[in-house]
Amino acid sequence: MTDSNKTFNIGISRKLLNPDMSAAIKEIDFTPLLDNARINVSCLPDVDTGELSNADVADLDAGILYLEKITKNTVASGGRLSLLARYGVGFDTLDISACTHGNVAVAIAPQGVRRPVATSVVALMLALTLNLKKKDRLTRDIPNGWNIKSDYNGLGLVGRTLGIVGFGNIGAEVARLAAPFDMQIIAFDPYVSGDSMAGLGVKAVELDDVFRKSDVVSLNCPLNDNTRHLANKERLSMMKAGSYLINTARGPVVDELALIEALQKGEIAGAGLDVFEQEPPDAANPLLTMDNVLLSPHALCFTDQCMGGLGEADIKACLAVMHGKIPDTLVNPDVAEIEAFKRKLDNYGQTYRL
Repeated sequence: MTDSNKTFNIGISRKLLNPDMSAAIKEIDFTPLLDNARINVSCLPDVDTGELSNADVADLDAGILYLEKITKNTVASGGRLSLLARYGVGFDTLDISACTHGNVAVAIAPQGVRRPVATSVVALMLALTLNLKKKDRLTRDIPNGWNIKSDYNGLGLVGRTLGIVGFGNIGAEVARLAAPFDMQIIAFDPYVSGDSMAGLGVKAVELDDVFRKSDVVSLNCPLNDNTRHLANKERLSMMKAGSYLINTARGPVVDELALIEALQKGEIAGAGLDVFEQEPPDAANPLLTMDNVLLSPHALCFTDQCMGGLGEADIKACLAVMHGKIPDTLVNPDVAEIEAFKRKLDNYGQTYRL
């Protein structure tokens, strides 16, 4: 058996790796870790979406997480743990401040989801504006549905306005993919310059203007204290009567009760949701029965390329730290300036140099 004190120890979520060391998600290739004699791979305890304890990670150098929670109780200052890599781009299940204080870097996998999530946004936009859900039902209702098909014409996109909230990795990709539709594209992101947006043919506007002026609003921002219920009753009331809301970010970015009311009253034309405030939603949630809503179980972007790409990014982050390097995708870059963390990296670099 491998001596864990002489190896780089990586704990991997049971949602991603089975106890027999086979991939729980078949598209992930763990061989770069499993075939490396200097790496010891183990499964993390199966806590589902619960909290990992300090004892669960005490002997690890790195962890690859699914939706396990990390709190200040998990990461003890001065411990061995140096990296937590999230299988995805959301990090609201991790206490980032506690990780930084505990000298633990947190990495995400933006390249793994950039194109798949942006493609999902475009898919929802096209399906909503073309009335695809209703037309599918009309087609099956022979001959009645065929006789009334012209009552369900869609919304043409040329010259319409696409509003993007959050112009990071995914939001910018949405703009790139939407460009051929000849839409006017506007966006809000307090952390991205107007010049950067303009380089993609996008006009920077204030947040409320995104809701007021757009025919389609796409939410692509992270969930934090500033974005929780960002799409609230007030902003939803600003939207055009024939407009659509798309959320592929995190459920709580939208005030779901306010959205339900807006949809029921016809204040907006429809919504495309890949995420919910409660997941899975309650079976009595009105969204599940609405004809003007398209739904997906937080999985629309799940493709072979997405699933494999997320795993590849996390593995790359683990190997970077093992070789004394800083991963490219940290959400807490300040940790790289902490002397204790620097010493960890130096030690890894000397121990496991290529």
